[in-house]
Amino acid sequence: MPDLSRPSRFSRLSRFRSSVLAAGLLAACLPSQAQPFVLEEATLASVHAAFKAGTLSCQSLVQQYLARIEAYDKKGPALRAIITVSPDAMKTAAELDRRYREGKGPVGPLHCAPIVLKDNFNTADMPTSSGNLAMKDSRPRADAFSVARMREAGALILAKSNLQEFARGGVSISSLGGQVLNPYDLTRNPGGSSGGTGAAMAANFGLLGTGSDTGQSIRSPASANALVGVRPTRGLVSRSGVMPNSATQDEIGPITRTVADAARLLEVMVGFDPKDPVTALGVGKHPASYVGALQAGALNGARIGVMGNLYGREPRHAEVNAVMERAIAAMKSMGATIVRFELPEYDKLSTLVATDRYEARTVFDQYFADLGPGQPVTSFRQLVDSKTASPAIQKTLEAEIAVENGMADPAYKDRTLNREKLRILVASRMAELGIDAILYPLQRVLVSAANQGDQPERNGTLSNGTGFPAVTFPAGFSTPTSSAPLGVPVGAELLATDYTEPRLLGYAYAFEQAMRVRKPPASTPALK
Repeated sequence: MPDLSRPSRFSRLSRFRSSVLAAGLLAACLPSQAQPFVLEEATLASVHAAFKAGTLSCQSLVQQYLARIEAYDKKGPALRAIITVSPDAMKTAAELDRRYREGKGPVGPLHCAPIVLKDNFNTADMPTSSGNLAMKDSRPRADAFSVARMREAGALILAKSNLQEFARGGVSISSLGGQVLNPYDLTRNPGGSSGGTGAAMAANFGLLGTGSDTGQSIRSPASANALVGVRPTRGLVSRSGVMPNSATQDEIGPITRTVADAARLLEVMVGFDPKDPVTALGVGKHPASYVGALQAGALNGARIGVMGNLYGREPRHAEVNAVMERAIAAMKSMGATIVRFELPEYDKLSTLVATDRYEARTVFDQYFADLGPGQPVTSFRQLVDSKTASPAIQKTLEAEIAVENGMADPAYKDRTLNREKLRILVASRMAELGIDAILYPLQRVLVSAANQGDQPERNGTLSNGTGFPAVTFPAGFSTPTSSAPLGVPVGAELLATDYTEPRLLGYAYAFEQAMRVRKPPASTPALK
């Protein structure tokens, strides 16, 4: 739990920003103080407005989220999105309320923001299991770098979410937590590997969420749950203290219900961390505020590339394609120029850039070494030999540990070179066409049935294979059915070259504000 007895670095550095936002941008979009607070679809702005108006306390906010978790996670629709609820949540909320009442102001820009962390983010006060039975009592000595920054900014870590075990796959099933269900269609999975966070955010189990993304594991749940997901530029956000898959491909980022909340959380997460030296590349490359890029007219004059070979052409692709064509038409109506193009070289090259299985043993053994003594699992070999993972993940782990040469393998070196080739291929095509961003569906088909194989036909490699940033946002819903009364969410994704997060967030925000696509799932209604 953070020391709340003195102003944090965030409260000192962000006072000016907070006052400006409160007086200007935020005030313009906040509800009237006379309006009662509504938990469902709440945003950081609406929560802070209610605190200021005196109509909400941190303890009340946390209690309401806990009630929803109690009602819907293991009961009712039984989403199985949550692995651990913080035992200190109400105690921390009381301390935050005390600080607020004493007139010292909010602890920071995330004051009393109840956050759901994917359960591969280290927390010193809760286990970090990554959904695995052998790891259920693993207690890190310290928070992950990003978690420490959130707490310092005033956030409250409410719970840790279920996931595809060890973040290896796209359907979010684990030996510890079971299969997460999609709240929009309880017969389907919620995407993965951060599917617990995705289902939790969609069902309003918390205010903000986080995920990790080796392949498309932030963006797949965002797409499947009508959410916003950000995979940042390689080097922008530290990954230290997050259970790894790959030194090259792993990134972490926000999963939220709105673009503004994703921007606000990203502002806190970015920064240099000597324990993750790649973050040195991001020093000086991010703005003081991502929120400042959020303009309703951002798409006016933008050149948006539509990369045809990232769209399916078979009948199974019809629902996703129909949503995407409506999104394209909407962007055009908002002043964007649409540039349709093909990049046929991508189809083969994108299959030759994955490096994770060559790096898995090295990065995982380093993670266990950093945990320190007294842990239930102390090496990748011990983990594999425990045979506690769900069957598909156990097979993956055994394949990874069987890679003898690891990063010394010639195939690894070839794939590293291919990643640079892909970066140049995509960047040069964008420059040639004068494109500001590329638009495509994160998943070419609707999210698949629960308890089935891995999610097919995802387009995450365009970002994970280049290191370029990508923002996924709600584009629309499929045709309603008996199991999906609102339809199944379809997520669109925007990608551009390094450190263009402000641009991508701005475009997504403009679309969000004009189209108002997101709606909460019917399976988790407001509690009485």
